[in-house]
Amino acid sequence: MPRPLPHTPQSRAHQPPALALPLPESAPRAVLLFDIDGVVRDVAASYRRALAETVHHYGGWRPDATCIDALKGEGRWNNDWEASLELLRRHGLDPLPAFSALVTVFSGFYFGGDPDGEPAQWRGFIGDEALLIDRSCFESLSAAGIAWGFVSGAEPASARYVLEQRLGLSDPPLVAMGDAPDKPDPTGLMRLARMLGGEPGALAPPVAYLGDTVADVLTVQNARRLYPSQRFFSLAVAPPHLHHQPEARRRYERSLQSAGADAVITTSDAALGELEQLLATA
Repeated sequence: MPRPLPHTPQSRAHQPPALALPLPESAPRAVLLFDIDGVVRDVAASYRRALAETVHHYGGWRPDATCIDALKGEGRWNNDWEASLELLRRHGLDPLPAFSALVTVFSGFYFGGDPDGEPAQWRGFIGDEALLIDRSCFESLSAAGIAWGFVSGAEPASARYVLEQRLGLSDPPLVAMGDAPDKPDPTGLMRLARMLGGEPGALAPPVAYLGDTVADVLTVQNARRLYPSQRFFSLAVAPPHLHHQPEARRRYERSLQSAGADAVITTSDAALGELEQLLATA
């Protein structure tokens, strides 16, 4: 029998009982959609580390967290493969690696095994991801009549691993990499919002999205422009690697507010309380 994934207490061998029925029994009061990376799980030691190691593999230097934050703050580089290539371009690497080759190197660092294979065999940085939210948050959302789901740029295998095996959610509503254009394009957000709350419009339930990047905030802004009669809320949270750097965190949170976030919350599990306040004042 394969040994459990290292550093991952809730691997397949320790999977919690599945939580099903993300939809409330009646029409939802609101729809709350979550990003995954930096919101559901801490990716500083996984995706971000894979990005840095991929850049080092090709370019011989490792971008630090400040460099990666600055790139993400531009609102265009939600895809970490493209972000890796862009950092190599800006650092003057010529010729640049083929994109497909870069993806293979990145996946080797992140998964440490076949992304489509058995998760218990993965030996990459994915084993170092801490959860940032508890399953009870989703139970509370359902109890409050709020439908929930996930819109993420993470690879489907990685996204389903953290949602289904780590959190124990049963077939959660998910739009992942390849299911829709990259954020800040709102196509994926609206696809899941329609599935959970119906056609957008003045009579539809409000749609909120919780993310940790400027691109996430801009996704909501772009959806507003397309559907002006639909109520949207942009919730934002600083990524966890900034939580012990007060000044850097404040700067990052100001960038989220400047991009148009309706509320910047302290931790992901504060989303329900903040959404209730927004609903009460809307």
